[in-house]
Amino acid sequence: MRVDSQIRLEDVSARTPRVLDVAAGKVRALDRTWDATRGAPVFTVGGRYTTRGWTEWTEGFQFGCALLVYDATGDEDFLHMGRQRTVDRMAPHVTHIGVHDHGFNVLSTYGNLRRMMREGRVAANSWEALFYELAIKASGAVQAARWAPTDDGGGYIYSFNGPHSLFIDTMRTLRVLGLAHQLGHALRGEQDLRISLLDRLIRHALTSARYLVWYGEDRDTYDIRGRTAHEAIFNPNNGSFRCPSSQQGYSPFSTWTRGLAWAMLGFAEQLEFLAAQPAEEIESAGGLSKQQVIATMERAAVATCDFYVTHAACADGICYWDTGAPRLAAMGDYLERPADPFHALEPVDASAAAIAAQGLLRLANYLGACGTRYLHAGLSVARTLFEPPYLSEDPQHQGLLLHSVYHRPNGWDAVAQGGAIPSGESSLWGDYHLLELAVYVARCADPQSTYLRFFDA
Repeated sequence: MRVDSQIRLEDVSARTPRVLDVAAGKVRALDRTWDATRGAPVFTVGGRYTTRGWTEWTEGFQFGCALLVYDATGDEDFLHMGRQRTVDRMAPHVTHIGVHDHGFNVLSTYGNLRRMMREGRVAANSWEALFYELAIKASGAVQAARWAPTDDGGGYIYSFNGPHSLFIDTMRTLRVLGLAHQLGHALRGEQDLRISLLDRLIRHALTSARYLVWYGEDRDTYDIRGRTAHEAIFNPNNGSFRCPSSQQGYSPFSTWTRGLAWAMLGFAEQLEFLAAQPAEEIESAGGLSKQQVIATMERAAVATCDFYVTHAACADGICYWDTGAPRLAAMGDYLERPADPFHALEPVDASAAAIAAQGLLRLANYLGACGTRYLHAGLSVARTLFEPPYLSEDPQHQGLLLHSVYHRPNGWDAVAQGGAIPSGESSLWGDYHLLELAVYVARCADPQSTYLRFFDA
């Protein structure tokens, strides 16, 4: 991508009020019209949100969007909406034993509410705070219980596919374990065995860094530094690694860009978290020194962010859905041009770009003076996303971020009549992460604001 080395945080943050204004209308409209008996809204078809039964991993994003609008604007209607919907709808997600998505659903709702209360944006109420904290503790423990050991002494939180399956997505949901640990919680096993949530967080992150990220060290024929696989397959009988795989990408040996983005943001956010934890606590939890854990996470974060900038993002910072998508070859030097969401060959995935932008910016924050390139790259991506054709300004369209892709191999994404590829549609994770990106950028530009983080500083 063409990283604008002259771009300023203030210039991009100046665009966030428009994003928030558009988001407010979208959130109100969806809340007013959505029939909750249908399940959670997932993506739009013809500009209207619809559902898709796979797992209920998007409902927290729906109510989290309302909370983020309140966070940024102070409009009490959105606080009441997000808080009441959390109470009414989110309890089943807290104890859902069948998914790896707890950090998405629970921290977007209970986590945001607790964070804003601690920041003074929501009136302090000790019992309400305890309600949020109990949900986070339970969710972190339930998530940590989905555990599969590996033959190298590590392990991972396995995906909804089963104990053989490690997903890169979980790097972003992993944070629920971190906050639950900070709240003093632990998972209890047989005979009252105390299982550290921090230990499982660290081991999962290290396993992901080892088996889902490449480093250009001749791992296999397709080893390019920084690329990721969506899934790693293990033998559940002995924990040995078998092969990379992909559910939503083109192949195990190409890079599904939303998976890449989950890695970028997940590793960067965990670096912020782990850097703030006492060294002795990390060592007692994972058996490695804080320096060793941080070094592994830094390597993964930097490699994946470098790959996005060099191999995944087009000139304007937006990516196509998979770097190995077969018809990209017919597009010539497509990385040297702005992405084109309206052509007839392969779809872009703006939701991946929104997630990746925050990953770049958080890595820049973590690296400080050494992270200027990532700061400029993240701002360059955000600037593109905060304007049409990605920002959905049509009040009749329920989505906020246009040109999002869910599951291209399964053909789940809507293709307009007469079209050849999915375009012009939105997803709840794309909307949420664009809104979260806007809140993040606005806070970073305001020296009076608290830095946006999932954990307690």
